[in-house]
Amino acid sequence: MYDIPKTGFLRLRQVLSLFPVGKTTWWEGVKSGRYPQGVKLSPRCTAWRAEDIRMLLSSISCDGRQ
Repeated sequence: MYDIPKTGFLRLRQVLSLFPVGKTTWWEGVKSGRYPQGVKLSPRCTAWRAEDIRMLLSSISCDGRQ
């Protein structure tokens, strides 16, 4: 499991190590609003704010859902 920094960005591989879903499921969740939007760092590189991933993890642990 990946240790989430207090601030900064996480790449897709790091995010998926925290959530038991595949890439396609993750991207569908981003598109539907279930998961947070990523930040484009370059045309071929997307990352997620560590703060957004922390909030998602806490909401899942409170709701008991994914």
